Amino acid sequence: MICWTDEAEAGFPYWWHALDTGFHSDDLPDRCDLLVIGGGYCGLSSAIAAHDCGARVVVVDAQTPGHGASTRNGGMFGAHPRLSWDVLHKRFGAEVADAIFTEAHPALNWAQGLIRDEKIACDYQSTGRIQLSWTRSHFDAQRKLAETVRAKSEVRAEVVERAELNKEIATEQYFGGVVFPEHGAIQPAKFHQGLLEAVRRRGIFVCSEAEVQSLGRDGTAFVAHTPKGQIRAQKVVLATNGYTSANFRWHVRRVFPLPSFLIATEELPAELINRLAPGRRMMVETRARHSYFRISPDGRRIIYGGRASMRPIPLALAASRLHDTMCSVWPELHQVRLSHVWWGNTGYSFAHMPHVGADRGLHFAMGFSGSGTVMAPYLGAKAAWAAVGDARGETAYSQTHLPRHWLHPGGTPHFLKAADLWYRHWVDRVENIRSR
Repeated sequence: MICWTDEAEAGFPYWWHALDTGFHSDDLPDRCDLLVIGGGYCGLSSAIAAHDCGARVVVVDAQTPGHGASTRNGGMFGAHPRLSWDVLHKRFGAEVADAIFTEAHPALNWAQGLIRDEKIACDYQSTGRIQLSWTRSHFDAQRKLAETVRAKSEVRAEVVERAELNKEIATEQYFGGVVFPEHGAIQPAKFHQGLLEAVRRRGIFVCSEAEVQSLGRDGTAFVAHTPKGQIRAQKVVLATNGYTSANFRWHVRRVFPLPSFLIATEELPAELINRLAPGRRMMVETRARHSYFRISPDGRRIIYGGRASMRPIPLALAASRLHDTMCSVWPELHQVRLSHVWWGNTGYSFAHMPHVGADRGLHFAMGFSGSGTVMAPYLGAKAAWAAVGDARGETAYSQTHLPRHWLHPGGTPHFLKAADLWYRHWVDRVENIRSR
């Protein structure tokens, strides 16, 4: 049974305590050069990139900018291909696979440069990230991954044998790991706030509660209708990822919202945290449960996230499942109380990776599939540059694609109910057996 702190908050992300309260929405102008739909990492980065190319930019958001995944995620800051080179080769060919691996290091450098150049105070820490192997076969695959990453990119990847793993994490659950020492950690809500401040400094209009209810064409221009009025734009970038509305039917057939749940512990003794996570890394697992966990920026709590469910469930149930998973890694935390539980949507693609493209003149970057802290701002800028005709818009992620699947005709992803049962009652059990 979970114990909660007296001031426990369900549904309120731990990160939000650090935010300035209140958001002033601009009035919606009647026209612009580029309309950005979505005010998260991707959309704000798109706005900055297009503005700095000389475009008049307006950002609209269905809610308050940052209400979605940009201020709800785990704050793990890194960029390496989510899929193996062999899988990328099979799907897109050797040239594209090589290009995706090659682009990983520049993407991370670019995102780190964005923080530096815009002076974003987001508690950035050069922690590195470790991927922990749940089974022996996972560790064999991790060895191969590290070899390929080193051979195909400038990304550093270091194998950690099981005998050395106690320098990173105090648990017997894993068979080894791979460290990406150049990866880091951010306070995600502060990162979003810093991007928003950079947008405001440029005089870019940002309008909240302005969902695009329809988007049509009038000659060469787009016309977007919102509750705040209509606006004409020569170009549009769609940057809504896991919060894309049914009005964009082409996109919701290809990118679906997959919830990710997180918990935060109460403040813990420094000695305990130092013992449990001596490496102070960002930590992720290889098992299908997709657990990811870290120490909070102030060094006082553990933030633990993962697949408590593949569809919305009561937060108390999500917290219970995550707490059980956390305690399977660190049994010492069994009596530790929780202070927060929350969730947000990842925008997941059937390709398990993002894509940058255009559909009938509507530019977009989406499908980040859990890698949005770096890839969303990076590929958001790429989409904006492509929209305004800047050569910097070239990216290997425009040579991939967003496939459809017959299980998902669009709208609510009902197939996730069956997928959730399959993973919890079969995949998780099999992986647990193989981990022994």
